Amino acid sequence: MLDTPQDQVAGVCETMVRKLFGTDGVRGRANSFPMTADTALRLGAAAGRYFRRDGSAAHRVVIGKDTRLSGYMFENAITAGFTSTGMNVLLLGPVPTPAVGLLTRSMRADVGVMISASHNPHEDNGIKFFGPDGFKLSDEAESEIEAIMAGEIQPADAGNIGRAKRIDDGLHRYVERVKSTFPQDLTLDGLKVVVDCANGAAYRAAPQVLWELGAEVIPVGVTPDGTNINAGCGSTDTRLAAETVVTHGADVGLCLDGDADRIMILDENGRVADGDQVMGLFAARWASEQRLKGGALVATVMSNLGLERYLQGKGLELRRTAVGDRYVVEAMRSGGFNLGGEQSGHIVMTDYATTGDGLLAGLQFLAEMQRTGQPASALRQVFEPVPQRLKNVRYAEGAAPLDTVSVKTAIAEAEARLEGHGRLLIRKSGTEPLIRVMAECEDDGLLTQVIDDVVRAVEAA
Repeated sequence: MLDTPQDQVAGVCETMVRKLFGTDGVRGRANSFPMTADTALRLGAAAGRYFRRDGSAAHRVVIGKDTRLSGYMFENAITAGFTSTGMNVLLLGPVPTPAVGLLTRSMRADVGVMISASHNPHEDNGIKFFGPDGFKLSDEAESEIEAIMAGEIQPADAGNIGRAKRIDDGLHRYVERVKSTFPQDLTLDGLKVVVDCANGAAYRAAPQVLWELGAEVIPVGVTPDGTNINAGCGSTDTRLAAETVVTHGADVGLCLDGDADRIMILDENGRVADGDQVMGLFAARWASEQRLKGGALVATVMSNLGLERYLQGKGLELRRTAVGDRYVVEAMRSGGFNLGGEQSGHIVMTDYATTGDGLLAGLQFLAEMQRTGQPASALRQVFEPVPQRLKNVRYAEGAAPLDTVSVKTAIAEAEARLEGHGRLLIRKSGTEPLIRVMAECEDDGLLTQVIDDVVRAVEAA
């Protein structure tokens, strides 16, 4: 089935009318709007007022961060905002994003906050919110918080100002939880594992988990200095990890991003298995064990057509959502599914966690290696991907190229040419002024022509 802007982008575009929150919290360049200390303080106060509307005592928030230099500034600012409205703050320090989701629920907090810009460079930062159930906040909740920010925020009385303290065992709680998801009858004995932590939030947790489960661990990207997060390492740049795997004769490489909610997996030859391949592997395994709920995998419109065909061949369904792991999780929760994710490496397994967890997904891949006795290269590619090409077209702020007649005509013509051969997806980026033009087709010449024709039309508009 072909994807159109109307079908696939409408839901995302509706949420973009908000001025502060994007597809995954608030994000931007540190010390530039919206990522300023002043905004963080008011955001904390607004969120505190939103979650403390009944005026009762004993409300709490857990706050984690990655290793960015600006994290200190935002941690202090948002803490001040929360405590000003009477919320008690528990500071976790550098922990993976999924740890915040876990600890928000297990520590009976009203809200969780992760200060991170994920895979972005160190100059950027962001703020993500989790509700008391450990899942990311809905669009509606974020809109209400933003509305509170726009008005007068009622502070707490002087005697009811909140307190803040550091929690020393948060990382340990997360480590033990992740280890508990590994099959009890297996160990990692005999496996040599390269783990690239992107100089980010998992630089302590990931090597510890793998070593305690029995692996010989070769860590890279574990010396954060505040400015080297995601720099030439991690899930968005796997070259260092690939070289390390080959040099050391490792069995597998696990490449996390800056906040460790996504992963790319390398086989013993340094070749990459992206999120689609990993999800396909897991879906087939879970279906064979009759634990894939709903007989379906939830993924975004960006997932490869080859994955969809692979699942169909096994009698399984691919449910597609708008781009963004939060939309994947929403679809999983509403439909009762337990496996989903993104091609970029977010793998969501709601039997174990409330959000994407790169380390947890890596452990499930290692478990499959140990269970089957097969090398990573035999598990890395479970389906043949359909050739996919993506081009980004930048447009002026305020422009609406997708609404022009010429662009609509070009899209319709491209869809007609691809009918029965592939699919076309046109969408606006949720974080910057880009039109993303993506197509899949087994005919490489047709694929190139279709992409180029639509790109030219968008550029002209």
